[in-house]
Amino acid sequence: MKSFEKIENIRDIRKKLGLNQMDFWSRIGVTQSGGSRYESGRNMPKPVRELLRLVHIEKIDLAKVNRDDLAIASLLKSRQPDLYASLKKEAKAEAKNK
Repeated sequence: MKSFEKIENIRDIRKKLGLNQMDFWSRIGVTQSGGSRYESGRNMPKPVRELLRLVHIEKIDLAKVNRDDLAIASLLKSRQPDLYASLKKEAKAEAKNK
């Protein structure tokens, strides 16, 4: 899934994760009532949609990501693109096998 693409069936994603609205939406800083409106079809802002994708689809624990991690990834991508691509491919394969 590409960044900022529209996410379909948000309610289905939440239910597959076994989360109630409060738990699902609070993980990305959205109130239960705001999340309910998004699940009912209200247009979701791009930043909220991207947080939803990162946290609930990509399974990234935002509490564990820090600026140093992002800086290192950026440097690796720009200075060693082949290694970055190889590591990215390995990470995807490993995640698929879990």
